[in-house]
Amino acid sequence: MYRVIKVLNNNGVLAYDMESGREVIFLGNGVGFGKRNGERFAEAKGASSYAAEPRRGTETALKAVNGMDPVYLEITGRIIDEAEQQCGKLNRDILLSLADHIALAVGRAREGKEFPNPFNQDIRAMFPQEYMAAGRGRRIIEEVTGQKLSEDETGLITLHIHAALSDDNVDESLTAARLVKTSVSMIEAGLGVKLSPDSLGYNRLVSHVRYMIFRIMRDEQVSLDLEDYAKESFPVSYSLAEEICRRLETELKKKIRREEIGFLGIHIERVSQIQKDRESQ
Repeated sequence: MYRVIKVLNNNGVLAYDMESGREVIFLGNGVGFGKRNGERFAEAKGASSYAAEPRRGTETALKAVNGMDPVYLEITGRIIDEAEQQCGKLNRDILLSLADHIALAVGRAREGKEFPNPFNQDIRAMFPQEYMAAGRGRRIIEEVTGQKLSEDETGLITLHIHAALSDDNVDESLTAARLVKTSVSMIEAGLGVKLSPDSLGYNRLVSHVRYMIFRIMRDEQVSLDLEDYAKESFPVSYSLAEEICRRLETELKKKIRREEIGFLGIHIERVSQIQKDRESQ
């Protein structure tokens, strides 16, 4: 049984789940029509349900929805539903935080004050499925609001979708994207090359660095120890890997295991050989 906390509009209701003790948002055609605050109902046929978890821990769900145009909740509900078709089951707790983000993004765009996202290309390489779903979401936003958001915004929406698929939070994912960009830039400078973001080598390298950064964040250990092999066989690439890992240690304030340096050195050597082969053709 549910109790209506607030009727958002004809298509949305914030309700209290009397069995679980949690607040939930129902979105669907006509789900709010005729309902009144305080009214009880057994089910919301044909509606999608989302946990009402506010973006800020001290904020209530009611305060969050009171400060937001319900259209952004409907937009976000559609984005979540479509993202699930693309990526699989999502944690629907992201509804309010993503809706809040989208509302702010549309407002900034209308004022010509969009935030640049220098990590967009790296986010796209790190989370390709989520990025594709976010691109569809950007089209939904334009369709409903008439406001076109920049491509940079796709990457930021991607982080919310990725967070809903994994144990990572948005801040963690953004930190990882920033450090991936830093690492790739150091590799390009160290090798004296410019890697194509659309190349297989680039995407493999980004994928490895991404997983390495998350392992470091969580104090997880890589299962393969190729440190001695990499150090002896590829001294230049190994030295570059050491330099990058020292930078990551400073940024993350965590000690990096020697196995990670060797593993990264091998990936750097691989992308170096791919680049050399391409240049010789």
